Formats: sequence, C-alpha cells, structure tokens
Amino acid sequence: MLTPQKTEDSSISLLAEVSRTVTIENDIGKVLRLVLFIMSEHMNMLRGMITILNRDSGEIVINESFGLSEEEKERGRYRIGEGIIGQVVKTGKPVLVPNIDEEPLFLDRTRSRRKARKDDLCFICIPIKSGTEIIGTLSADRHIEPHLPDDPAKRVQAEEQRLDTMQPYVDLLSIIASMISQAVKLTQLAHEENASNGSDRSHLSGSHTARISHTEEKPEEEQDEAERPTNIIGNTKPMLGLFRMIDKIAKTNATTLILGESGVGKELVASAIHFKSRREEKPFIKFNCAALPESIVESELFGHEKGAFTGASVMRQGRFELAHAGTLFLDEIGELSLQIQAKLLRILQEKEFERVGGSKTIKTDVRIIAATNRNLENLIRDGMFREDLYYRLNIFPITVPPLRERKTDILLLADYFVEKYNRINQKGIRRISTTSIDMLMRYHWPGNVRELENCIERAVILSEDNVIHGYHLPPSLQTAESSGTPYTGSLQQKLDSIENEMIIEALKRTKGNMSRAASQLGLSDRIMGLRVKKFNIDYH
Repeated sequence: MLTPQKTEDSSISLLAEVSRTVTIENDIGKVLRLVLFIMSEHMNMLRGMITILNRDSGEIVINESFGLSEEEKERGRYRIGEGIIGQVVKTGKPVLVPNIDEEPLFLDRTRSRRKARKDDLCFICIPIKSGTEIIGTLSADRHIEPHLPDDPAKRVQAEEQRLDTMQPYVDLLSIIASMISQAVKLTQLAHEENASNGSDRSHLSGSHTARISHTEEKPEEEQDEAERPTNIIGNTKPMLGLFRMIDKIAKTNATTLILGESGVGKELVASAIHFKSRREEKPFIKFNCAALPESIVESELFGHEKGAFTGASVMRQGRFELAHAGTLFLDEIGELSLQIQAKLLRILQEKEFERVGGSKTIKTDVRIIAATNRNLENLIRDGMFREDLYYRLNIFPITVPPLRERKTDILLLADYFVEKYNRINQKGIRRISTTSIDMLMRYHWPGNVRELENCIERAVILSEDNVIHGYHLPPSLQTAESSGTPYTGSLQQKLDSIENEMIIEALKRTKGNMSRAASQLGLSDRIMGLRVKKFNIDYH
C-alpha cells in the first residue's frame, strides 16, 4: 500500500507530465490520448474516457478513450441527464461511485465491464468546464482491493472507506480536467462543425487532428497578418510561435499563465489575448500583485464593505467585480501571500467570493490571465506558493522569449521606439549610426525590451544632429565588459575607432562630399584626405 508521501509524490509527477504534454504537444487529439495514457500509468486506471457534449444535438459522445475497443467506444452515447455521465454534464458536479455493481445510474452502455467483477470497480466522473459552461466529462474506472464483504453492515462500512480512499483521486482528476479544458473546447467546436456539415462521427478525430495540424504546420513566412497582435513587434521564429499560441488561446476562456523574464512584455501578451477574444468588448483590468502591501492587496482584489476597517468610509468594488464578464490580468502572481492565494484558488474553482468585511457571496465571470518572472515550481518547494493554485493557473502556460533570443527584432524595436520618442519629445531623429547598431546587437539585454526602450529614449533626447551615435547610448552598452566583449586595445586604438566613426557619419550626412564633411568636423581638406586614407574609408 502506498504511503501518503508516495501518493503525494505520484500526484505531483502525474500533474507535471500532464502539464508538459498539454504545453508541448501540438496535435490536440494526441494530447487527449496521451493524458489518458499518463493517467493509466499513475492511477492504476483500467479504463478512461473523455466525452464531449454536442450543444446542437444535446448528445454526449466518447471522443478519446483508454481500455475501450472502437466498437465499445462507438456505443458510448448519452443524453444530458442520462446515466452518471449525463448527470455530471447536467449538474456540473463530480460523481464518485464506490461500487458500480450497486449503482442504478451506472449504465455500462459501452458493455466493457461485463466480464469484470463489478464490486471490485469504482467509477469517477468529473465535469470538464470552459468558464462556467460544461463541455464534457473526464472519467476513470479503478480496480480496488479488497473485495467488498457479503455482510451488509460490513459492506456499507467498506464502501465508506472506499469513498475516503478515492477522494484524493477526485481532486486530482478535477485539476487534470481544468488542464485539458482548452483542448476539449477546440475538439467540441470541430465536432459541432463536422456534425453541421453532415460529416460521419467516425471521422471526427482524424478530421479535427488534420485541421489543427494544418494550422500548426503552416510556414511561418505565410502566417496570416490577422493572426499577429497589433501591439507586439517581432518577426523572429520564437515570436511567430508566440503569436500562434496567442491566437489559439484567445478563442477560449482558459486560464492562462504567462512566463518570462522581467521586461519581455508579458502585459502586452495578456492584452493581445484579451482583445483577440470574445471578451474584447468587456473590461480588461490590470493589477500588479507586488505593488501594494498584503493588507491592501486583499481589498483591492475583492473589494470591501463600508466600515470593514479603519478608513473604509464607503463600499468599494474590487478588481474581480470591475472585471466581470471580462479579463483580469494579475501581474507578478508569485508575490501573493498564501492567504490571498487560497482566496484566489476559490474563485478559480467556484467563481465566487466575498468582499472584505462582508458576508454576501458574489458570483463572478472573469477570465484570469496571470504572469510571473519567478520560478513557481521552486516557490512551491520552498512553501511560498500553493501547488493546487499552480496547477489551476498552469492550464495553458505561455513563455515570452527574452530579447537576446530574438536579436533580429532589436532593430525593428529600436526604430519603433525612435519614432515614438520623436513624437513625444518633438525631435527629428532620422537614423541610428552603424556603430550604435553594432553596440545594440552585441549587448545581452538583461532588462529585455524595457531596457531597450529606456536606452532609445535616452539617446533620442541626447542627440543634437538627428542621428543616434554610440556615445548617446547608456554607459552599460559602452562598457565592453557589460556586453561580454571586453576591449583589449590601447588608448590610441580606441581614439582611432571613435575618429573613424565620426568621419563615416559625416560622409553619410554629406552624401560623400568630403569637403563638406571636413568643414562639419573642423578639419582641412588635406587632413580629411589623410584620415580617409588612413582608415581606408570608401566614401563614393
């Protein structure tokens, strides 16, 4: 028998594998099949099913299964309210059957359990939700030891013990159902589309997989411009992958966790998801969890009643009420205290909360997008972040690449920021010098896009000749050690490098007119000619 510690370790391993599968695998049908296989490996599961509700016909069918033949799978059709599966779809509540042999609602419509000793089998069925809508179920058969005794009194006691033993698996399947809800939602939409077009059900999985795979495998250079968020700049491979992820997740109500270093633009990704979603006309509320003390964070998120604490002279709505029917972006989620995390978990699970100092339960329909630059798994190990909240948030993680992994986007971003700060500061910067470009491209950008923006803003303000030169950039870029390219030459070599840059820039400004360039630099034509020859500059 497994000890509690081994059971906990197994649960963590199971959830980690499911999370990795949902994140990495592009084929939606394969995701669901792999999840059932992983469950069978970790849970001693004999059979598992993912059913999907067709909202047009009201029929619930088995989409993916483990331990069922194709014939058995085809027989698994239910109406809303019919049998255990139909009841779960109707009520939205999980059902645990300790003994399927004595449960009248257990129909065994697939006829897959006729040869089994049924009092050895328990059945767990969990609703799969997209927001507040029930879109299907996740269910599993588990073999339980020992056999139920024949004595009625002892039998009842044994069934109660089974319920206690199986409750952790109900919680585990509830988390997994949340993690796969986005994949199930996409499959439901494909199912209904095929049904409306008169397609045969037997082709559902293949046609859906092909449609999803076609979208995934479309060459990056042919990606529809409509798929690209208008508020994010980037043409590199990591960014094109990010755009596809945004486009995919935006169409659902799935909770999203945005990961990435500080300054990469996680808030812009959250904004793109909201404004490409069905909630785009509804509020988009942003809240930085690290910006305020814990005592104020609770009131800001959940609101407070009049008189709840000193200074609470009026009732105030919190961010969850303000974001009703829209999206709430929680930045720096890793900074929340454990107490606030517990309340956030309840909202994710039950869609309800109370204001500070109040007793009235408030229902809310809010899509949550969270972001962090911290390693939440490390925080879990350190006891600073709730594991159950992590798996609720980690249904659809998106990682924003750092600027050093998208070097060719640096010039696009720099040009954008030059135009932006030209307008703000009423400047007329026309270009960035070659030396400045080299410095921008060599630097490793620990502060990512935010650091680049600050750097360009400074350079625009300092420039007096409408060109950004190397000496306009911050000291961190000019210091060779900070960019990982230490300068080992002599002082004279450094001075020659600066002189060479200034002459090249002057020749560019005068379109190769050496006399005018010499005049701008305060040199005679003879000295200018000697310098051009010394540095082997082609000015024609």
